[in-house]
Amino acid sequence: MSRTKLPQITNVETSVRIDQAEALELEDGDEAVDDFSTELAPISLKMTDDACGQRLDKVLSGLIPEFSRSRIQQWIEAGHVTVDGAPARNKMTVLGDELVEVLPQAAPQDNAYQAEAMDLDIVHEDKTILVLNKPAGLVVHPAAGNWSGTLLNGLLHHCPALANVPRAGIVHRLDKDTSGLMVVGKTLAAQTDLVRQLQARSVKRQYLALVWGTPPLSGTVDAAMARHPRDRIKMAVSQSITAKPAVTHYRKLAGGMLDGKAVSLMHCRLETGRTHQIRVHMQSLGFALVGDTLYGKQHLAAYFPRQALQAARLGLIHPSSGKPRLWSAPMPADFADLLQRSGIAASAADFPDEEDD
Repeated sequence: MSRTKLPQITNVETSVRIDQAEALELEDGDEAVDDFSTELAPISLKMTDDACGQRLDKVLSGLIPEFSRSRIQQWIEAGHVTVDGAPARNKMTVLGDELVEVLPQAAPQDNAYQAEAMDLDIVHEDKTILVLNKPAGLVVHPAAGNWSGTLLNGLLHHCPALANVPRAGIVHRLDKDTSGLMVVGKTLAAQTDLVRQLQARSVKRQYLALVWGTPPLSGTVDAAMARHPRDRIKMAVSQSITAKPAVTHYRKLAGGMLDGKAVSLMHCRLETGRTHQIRVHMQSLGFALVGDTLYGKQHLAAYFPRQALQAARLGLIHPSSGKPRLWSAPMPADFADLLQRSGIAASAADFPDEEDD
């Protein structure tokens, strides 16, 4: 029985998971994840009498333990495994003496940190930070179901040096269907400084949201959040020991009508940055975002193809100069059209003074 030497991809995959997990917890000092090749050497295996009567996928998973049995089954199904030159079949039985050829295929997550050309709306860029206006529909960070085509991939193409910074310098996220401003640290020192500002709640993140109903003129939601106990896709206001503090200040800017239903344009300012925070907090008050099918009512989804949420203003202390900086993003066309259909003037989106929140 002969086989070619396999690349040590198991260790690479493990290091990727560790780096991602540490970065998600915003720990300092993570090492960057290197890009690695998706070209895996073909494997030739000569079956023996010991394998006779056993399923091919089981035999292969024992002979090449670097790959899981389910992954090998996928390769068989896709035609990447041959037996004596003919395509293998799932659940086929080994007779003995066959020559099996395996063409390993990179897992989707193996490409997660590859650079991809992408049009990025850069609002500001210098040697240490980058501020961009993320469009709706763009996923920020690779994860299951979105291992490529993410903002991280685009950042690595725009600035290859970001390969030396954890998560390509990303320090906070926006939901896929939320548009607006994000900041990226282009150096490890800048990223660390930005993370500390976020932890200190000194970064100013202000949003525009269109919600169903007529909320109070202003208020604060101070309600801890955790993963929903029955639906793991969702977050929820929670008093469990795993819940994390979450604070959202809100103010009503204008009211309107969308197909005879009351809607309100809200200014929301975050103190914390929990997953789905504004969506969950506004829904907890009874005012779900227009277009939000996860936390709102399904039959109202037709009015807008995404949650009506825009990260419209971002303020922070520049990591290098130490001076306060503030950026604003123009309202995206789809959001502006939604306001017009609701009878709300574009000027209503002007932000109130922060001191009055």
